Amino acid sequence: MTAEGPGPRERLIASAIALVREEGVHAAGLAELLARSNTARNSLYQHFPAGKSQLIEESTRVAGAHMTRTLTKLTEGGSPEEWIAKFVGWWKKNLQATEYVFGCPVVGAALAESEPAIQAAAGEAFTTWGEIIAASLIGAGVPEQDAGSLGRFVLSAIEGAVIQARATKSVVALDDAQRYVVDCVARARLASPGTR
Repeated sequence: MTAEGPGPRERLIASAIALVREEGVHAAGLAELLARSNTARNSLYQHFPAGKSQLIEESTRVAGAHMTRTLTKLTEGGSPEEWIAKFVGWWKKNLQATEYVFGCPVVGAALAESEPAIQAAAGEAFTTWGEIIAASLIGAGVPEQDAGSLGRFVLSAIEGAVIQARATKSVVALDDAQRYVVDCVARARLASPGTR
């Protein structure tokens, strides 16, 4: 970034993230990426020699890192019930602010079956997020042997609810996810390894 604002590379990444959030990987056309970022085609290839695929892969990593920072901040301190409520609230605010147009760019990247590098970047982000959640659950008393699978479940429930919210233009699925995820976490916290 320069004193005048974001440079071409940053603008391309921001535009790619926005387009994938709105339309998915394959619908994010090169012409629209260039127009949105106000960037010339030669700038794209200067920063991303492999073209659009490399740009989308990098934008998935950037979006994933942003969410990693957000999730880390949300899960620091407080009970799982509190940070789950904050995480769901964060999604509700973002969805409603964009009239349900912007979903999770990492979900969009995960669906790019014909782009293995992009899909792998999404997989890495999901793995990291699940690990952050699992660490928080362990800190709250969830048995370690359950925390990994429960962390992945929590993430799946909330990300799935985001997809439903976009389709239905309603946050009801997120409210449902919060209710039942909190219940599952509470049960896991009460469970003792010796009772299995």
